[in-house]
Amino acid sequence: MFSTPRGTPGSGRRQVPRTGGRKSLGGTSLLFSPRRTSVTAGRGTPTRVQNYATVDSVHFDVQTFGSSLPVKVMEALTMAEADDQISVKVEESGWAWMVCGERLIIWKISQTPVAKLSVCKDLQLAPSEYTYSADLISISASAPLDTASVQSVYVLAVSPDGLARFWPSLAHEGTYTEMPADLGGLCNYVTAVRGGSFVVSSYRGQLLRMFPDGSGKLHQRALQQGQGMLSGIGRRVSSMFGFRGPPADTSVHSVLWVRESGCLYTLSTCGLSKWEVGDSAEVQVLSWNACPSLVDSIADAIWGSESNYAEMKEGVNVSYLDMQLSRAGLVVLAAAWHPADTPCLAYFCLVTLPDTAGPASDELSVEVTKYNPPFQSEEELHKTRLVLPLMASPAAYLFNEELVFACTTGTGRSGLPEEKLSFSSPGDRIRGGGVCAGLPVFFSQNNGLVAVVARESASILPENMEESLCTSVAGPGPEGTPLETPPKMDTVAQEDKTKLLKQAFLQFCRHDLIGAQNMTDELFPAEGEAGAGELDAVVTQIDLDLVDDYPASDPRWAESVPDESAGFTLTSLILLHQLEDKMKAHHCFMDFLLQTGLLDRLSSTSVRSSPMATRMLLCEHAEKLSAALVLKNHHAKQPELVNAAILTALKKSGSDVPPSLTAADVFFREVSQISSIFECLLDEEEKCLKENPVASVKWAEVVLNVNTIIKDMLQAAVQYRETKASLYRAAEGAAAEPEYIPWTASGGVGGVRTVIARQHEVILRTVYPHADSGLRNSLNEQLVALLDSLLGSYVAQLTSLRRPGQQDRYDALEMEYTQRRAELLTPLLELGQYQWVAALAEKFCDFDILVQMCEQTDNQSRLQHYMTKFADQNFADFLFRWYMEKGKRGKLLSQPIAQHQQLASFLQAHQHLSWLHHIQIQDFQSAHRTLYSQANAETRYFSKKKTLLALSKLTALASDMPEPLQHKQIDDIVEQERFLLHQETLPKQLLEEKQQNPDTMPLLSAHNLINLYICDDNRGANEYDFKKALDLLEYIDEEDAVDMEALKREIFSKALKKDWKENWSASDGTDDPLEAAKDSIFVKILQKLIQEGVPLQSYLPDVKDLLQVEELDCLKSKPFFEFLLRANYEHYLQSQI
Repeated sequence: MFSTPRGTPGSGRRQVPRTGGRKSLGGTSLLFSPRRTSVTAGRGTPTRVQNYATVDSVHFDVQTFGSSLPVKVMEALTMAEADDQISVKVEESGWAWMVCGERLIIWKISQTPVAKLSVCKDLQLAPSEYTYSADLISISASAPLDTASVQSVYVLAVSPDGLARFWPSLAHEGTYTEMPADLGGLCNYVTAVRGGSFVVSSYRGQLLRMFPDGSGKLHQRALQQGQGMLSGIGRRVSSMFGFRGPPADTSVHSVLWVRESGCLYTLSTCGLSKWEVGDSAEVQVLSWNACPSLVDSIADAIWGSESNYAEMKEGVNVSYLDMQLSRAGLVVLAAAWHPADTPCLAYFCLVTLPDTAGPASDELSVEVTKYNPPFQSEEELHKTRLVLPLMASPAAYLFNEELVFACTTGTGRSGLPEEKLSFSSPGDRIRGGGVCAGLPVFFSQNNGLVAVVARESASILPENMEESLCTSVAGPGPEGTPLETPPKMDTVAQEDKTKLLKQAFLQFCRHDLIGAQNMTDELFPAEGEAGAGELDAVVTQIDLDLVDDYPASDPRWAESVPDESAGFTLTSLILLHQLEDKMKAHHCFMDFLLQTGLLDRLSSTSVRSSPMATRMLLCEHAEKLSAALVLKNHHAKQPELVNAAILTALKKSGSDVPPSLTAADVFFREVSQISSIFECLLDEEEKCLKENPVASVKWAEVVLNVNTIIKDMLQAAVQYRETKASLYRAAEGAAAEPEYIPWTASGGVGGVRTVIARQHEVILRTVYPHADSGLRNSLNEQLVALLDSLLGSYVAQLTSLRRPGQQDRYDALEMEYTQRRAELLTPLLELGQYQWVAALAEKFCDFDILVQMCEQTDNQSRLQHYMTKFADQNFADFLFRWYMEKGKRGKLLSQPIAQHQQLASFLQAHQHLSWLHHIQIQDFQSAHRTLYSQANAETRYFSKKKTLLALSKLTALASDMPEPLQHKQIDDIVEQERFLLHQETLPKQLLEEKQQNPDTMPLLSAHNLINLYICDDNRGANEYDFKKALDLLEYIDEEDAVDMEALKREIFSKALKKDWKENWSASDGTDDPLEAAKDSIFVKILQKLIQEGVPLQSYLPDVKDLLQVEELDCLKSKPFFEFLLRANYEHYLQSQI
């Protein structure tokens, strides 16, 4: 595999990412010899065999893989000369082949540890003057290769100089067809793709696709270049969009086929190309010249810290050697060296690019491995290849004839310890390798197929936990029998999946990262085969088992550990150390979830009858461990109080205390219920306060001690939550999570909020009145700490609701929070504890409390400080609103100059006050505009409108507005005041009759005023009243839809009726009509109209129309009335002629 030169050296290669999901290994059953212990489906766990003497390793074991090699393979190795070139390739499907000279041996790796009759075929390759390698052979089948029969497997081998030999069936070694491949150069890769076809490549970048027909005859054509949506638009343009034809000097260094996505990748000196391959056609979707970006990134990663990097960068050489696919993208193996370095070393790097349509240089990930041998030649570099055992794992292996180097791609959360494994015993060489059963498998000339497996080193779990954990996972399987054979994962019950995930956790703790990853992939495939919420339930249960574990290593617990115990043994016989071990185990479990990719896949679970993100429940477990550690420390300091509370808690929960154990042993074992101690502490406190006199020392001490314990426990929990937040944070782009209600924010009976509220009442109502100044200071400090925890939990809950679709719930909770905050802080304010009140109110932005405090202390400078400090939260607006609501308008309008701009902005929504501010700052024109606008908008109160108009006129006169505008504004105001004068001069008797107060009466319309002036209730009405009614006609708008002439006739008819009743009815029919009517209201109205120059001819209604008014129906029968009316009409009309 390493005997053939790998092409012309190049300074850059290209790579392409790919979009494949994680591949399940459930169907793989390739095992190790000499025996196996299979505890999970899909991957055999090898037992350790004698390590090869020349392969010394700290972190890895080199183990035989599969059964013994076929006899033909052993014979070929035995007969091979020392200088014979031997090359081997291992397929993931379980097939392998070896090229020895011109002999090709293909075999199926045995699926059992005991050697038995297996498939092994010996084929003769076409003669060639060049050396063959295993890369020049590929196999395919009509069915999946891992299950295909030997009859359905067909083989294509192409000689280095281009003669293709095709075997239609592996069962018939002697039946084959031949044809020359039109490569135009030496062949270097043969790759089986879709449709039973193969892709053949040359060193110079020529790619052919070969198809066998039904008779076994081969057909070939060139692989289509740039045949996507941009094909046919010209080379120059297509290059702009990413499609390029191969230059004449191209050298292909790797060809990769990804069966799951149907994509073919080539890595060459001109970059990376990608095809989407169908059964009969293919489309090139990418051709990217990656060299500049890759060279820059690699050079920067290796030499970027050098002071003369800018100069050195020009001399950096990079060769691209191989590529494989991982979940993070396409991983390119590259080697870089600088000829000027002394010594000149070759730095092997793994460069990961996302498998996207257009990779960008800023998306490159460069991992510089610790494998940096002395540079010999570029040809030597190309003998190193890359193996990635699992797509989902960052574990990587570099290998050549002499060694295997374990490392990591750098894109995952975990990886292998970097180590070089040398195969240097006499006559031994690595002749090839690959991936099988999810493991890196290599062909050693001396030892055959071997697997490199991470050594089970000392566990990272606390001492003795290993034994208990092994016991818990070795229990009966789904049918009550030991798990000797792996069950199918879709049939495993949840409790058994819990055991199996514990097994994976155990392997992780023993540094078997690949084994742990294999098992988690099998249990919970990324494709979502697990039931909804099953992963969350299993993970939650395991973590709960950890934090609530029975300390089985404590002999006192021997008879108390239930048979179905989770089996996580804790080492220490001391409670405090047991809790510390649980915390270590929890952190190990979190690291396991993180590094296996399970953490980002967690969703939610039900907690306290509400959904909660599973990650936050895991955090809650750790928070409670932190709180339990604090409580245990206080247990040593206050044993009487804490023991009494523990006994109460156990009694409430119905927990028995075995004779061999203490109550503390039982209580601290179940860490998940640690919060039950809070209510019990308060019960003991209440009992002590009742039993002891107020003057006793114990009476006050118990309250201080209870406060300290609760405070310290909650602070430890919150501190853990804040300092470890990044560990439990959701991944970017994750789905919205449920509302987060921390256990420190739980309500109801025994809830933390309920406990703190109850303690708040005890401190301020029961203890504080009897405390001296020193005790009061201590109580205040402790109470503030408790309230800080309670209010902080509200903030955390509110923060979780700041997302679309949760506004109603957010508003409701915010209202509850605001109300509770005021209830808790107001008593402290009333007690004059301004320092403590300020600390909490500032932290939790209770502006109402802050303003009240400043008002009570008359501290205006502090108010100004808050305006600056909380400017981005609109404290100034809150203060201004508070002044308005409290009726403190004087203070509102007496703000210092620094706040004038904010006040003006605030008053824009309160124009009834903004004009005062404008006057204060002598902006009379703005004051006039505001007042004038307010006056025009006022339609309810007469006196208010009158006042606003008067003030508007005054500010207009005082302003510096242009004189024409000033006259116009004042004229309009005067006109409005003239109208208001009609309402202002309504007869007092009439207002009393209508029960109207001149100061509070509503603003009346012109029509309403007319009706008032001429109504019967206006018993003292005279010619002035009726004349005002007539004057008001001009203020009636057209849109009021009033018949002006009819209204005028009504005014005159009312006046005539009043005249007849009071004067005319007593006149004799022989009297002079002019003399008889000279003192009447009607005549006086006519005289005033004449004085004002009103043309009566057009103004007065026609006599006939006037006599038809309903109001005068009763006078129509009076001849003298009509005579008087007509006579005066005629007289006064004639007087204007």
